[in-house]
Formats: sequence, C-alpha cells, structure tokens
Amino acid sequence: MLQQILRDMYIDPDLLAELNEEQKQILFYKMREEQIKRWRQWDANLDKEESKMKLKAKFQHNNSKHIQWLRGADGDVWVWIMGEARGDKPYEQISEELMAERARQQAQKEAEEEWRQKEAEIEKKFRDAMAKEKARIVAEKWKVEIEDRKAAKLLEKKFQEELKRREEEERRKGEEQIRQREELRAKELYLSLKRAQQQSQKNENEEEQWQEQLRKSKAADEDRKHKARRARVEYHRQSLRAIQKGKVAGLSNLFQGTIWNNVQESNQENTLVHPLIRPQVPAGKQWGRPPRPTSRDVIIRWFKEEQIPRRAGIDKTTGNIALWFHGIISRENAEELLKNKPEGSFLVRVSEKIWGYALSYRQQSGFKHFLVDASGDYYSFLGVDPNRHATLTDLVDFHKEEVITSTGGELLVEPCGQVKSPPDYTMLFD
Repeated sequence: MLQQILRDMYIDPDLLAELNEEQKQILFYKMREEQIKRWRQWDANLDKEESKMKLKAKFQHNNSKHIQWLRGADGDVWVWIMGEARGDKPYEQISEELMAERARQQAQKEAEEEWRQKEAEIEKKFRDAMAKEKARIVAEKWKVEIEDRKAAKLLEKKFQEELKRREEEERRKGEEQIRQREELRAKELYLSLKRAQQQSQKNENEEEQWQEQLRKSKAADEDRKHKARRARVEYHRQSLRAIQKGKVAGLSNLFQGTIWNNVQESNQENTLVHPLIRPQVPAGKQWGRPPRPTSRDVIIRWFKEEQIPRRAGIDKTTGNIALWFHGIISRENAEELLKNKPEGSFLVRVSEKIWGYALSYRQQSGFKHFLVDASGDYYSFLGVDPNRHATLTDLVDFHKEEVITSTGGELLVEPCGQVKSPPDYTMLFD
C-alpha cells in the first residue's frame, strides 16, 4: 500500500482521514523524500542535456562574442550603486525626475505628431480656398473688361494676404491648443507612471510578505520532517531493544523471510480451533484482488481466502478468535464500544479503506486509529511501524510491550470484546 502511494504520489482523502497526526507526518515526509529523489533525477538528466547542447554549440560557434567587465583600481568588477556615490541625488529624486522626463518626452512626441496632422489640414484648407478663389476670378467677366491689369493683380494680392493672415491666426490657435494638450498629457503620463511605481512598491511588499510566508512554510516542513524522523528513529530503537531483550514471543522472526512457514507452524501447534474457523492454506491466490476494497462482499472474500489461512485474529494460546478482534465495523462504532473503557483499551477491526485492519485505541483525551497494512505477506502499521510482523496477533502482542508511537506512548493494555450476539465478525467466518 505504501509503495503504491509513493509511486502514484497520491493518497485517497478517505484513507488520509483514517491516519492519525504522526502517521500523516511520516507519510508526508516519505512523499517529500520521493519528490526530492525524482527532482534530483530530473535535474541530473537536464544537466546532461545542457552539457550536450553546450558542447554542440561550442563546435558550431567558434567565433562567439564574449563580455568583458569593467574593473576598478582594486581589480574587482567596477560597481556603481545609484544614490550612494558622492554627489549622487537621492533615489526618490532621481526617480521623480526620470518619470517627469519620460512623461514630457512622451507628451512632446504625441504633440509633434498631432501638430503634423493639424498643419497638413491647415495647408490643405487654405490651398483649396486659394484655388477656388482663383477659379472664381478667372470665371468672372468683369476681370476681362478691366483695362488696368495691375488693379486686378493688386486685388488678387490683397486677397492672398488676407488668406495668409487668417492661416497664421489659425496656426497660432492650433499651436496654443496643442501646447495645452501637451501639458495636460505630460501630467497624465506622470500620474500614470507614479501609480505604476506605487503599484510596483506594493507588489514588492507583497513579494516580501510571500517570501516570509514561504520561509515559515519551509520551516514548518523542516520541523515536520525532523519530528517524523525522530519518531521513526525512536520507534526503531525501541523495537530493536525489545527484540534484543526477547520480551515478546516470536520476535526473532520479524525481520526474516520465513513468514509463511511461521503461519504453517502456528497452524500445527494450535490444535484448539474456534468452531467458526475452517482454515485451509491455498496453493496460491485464486482471484485478482483490486487495488483497494470496493464492497463488503469483496472484503469478506479477501478475508476468507487470504486471512483465515494466515490465522488473522486468532489467539495463539487458545486457538479461538481473539477477544480484541472485530469484524467490518465503522470508526464510530469502534469509538462507541471504547467510550466507557479505561485508557489503553483497544480493538482491531477489518478496514473498509485498505486491504488490512484498523486498530482503535482509547486514550485519556479521546481515541486514536491506526491503519494496519496486510496487503503483502506481513502486517505493519501504515507509515509508522518499521517492523514487519508474521501475524496480526504478533503485531498486537508486540505492542503490549512496546509503544506504538514514541510521542503518544500508546500501549495495548485491555482488549475490548463483543457486546452483541451474534458477534460482528460472524460473516467473516461463516
């Protein structure tokens, strides 16, 4: 189950809700380790590709250009920081002047373009008027009848001067209007640049806040990583200590590959078998198990075909179903059974979320639930327990002596049995 989560880098929300805080921290840490591993692999491949590209470019561009930095008297790269050298204006003043100059230049450029269009309109207007007037004079008969051609010339000149005066007047008015528009436009552009600068400063402040949040988030990630690492190291240390002391029967086989032999030996040793149990060791799995449980019928089939042969939930001493074992009951039902029990009470129920079980534990302030992965050939807590137990009973017996988590200090003290008849596990053995 854990390998599948790390392979897909995804955990179902319903399954995540079943994990306690320490399980979530360790699972998060393992997923982060997998992400870093994949990223480093991707980065190494990218470096190889870039090296190949650079090598190829080196042979193709032997005459490539280079940059040579200007150096100061001390031999280092010469650097000038605006506003800090002697005689430099303050940054705010330089910024204001630059914005004002940019606004003025932009407004002047726009005014020149507008004036060129206006001047072309004026020239066209008076050129058309002059042509129209000349046509009118030529067309009139009285000009032909005037004997004094000079008088006609004077009249034409006077008219041209009047048109020129009107043209100059209109030019002056046009220039004044454009000048006023240029000043207004310069102010508008300055205000626009000022607002952009303020927005930029605001964005910089937001960037600083985001960086601070990112720093806190990284610190929190690092803290979670250290907590998870400490929990795993401490748990492993306590587990090894228990194995060395030989506190729990059968612990010497926890890290060996003889799990199926242990189950067969256990079947032979325990001659007392509960009437509901009819263990038969199959030659192999006879059905294709889906990635996760899809229905109660599928869970019951899985239990009968895979778990009964492994004597799941069987007390080794009596050969009967263990007092702490329960069927497919919900988290709420488990908490209801444990509600009036003392601290350290527990039960193990068949999970509907994974191929395995859930251990429900009564603590002083409430309840805890731990998922037990049974999808392979061993039993272990999902994300927390580094040990692999041959049977479900071995896992329970182990944690009667050793805590489940170093921070919580959970020891399995008192099993919580059945309160109804028939028992809630009847359908599993029927």
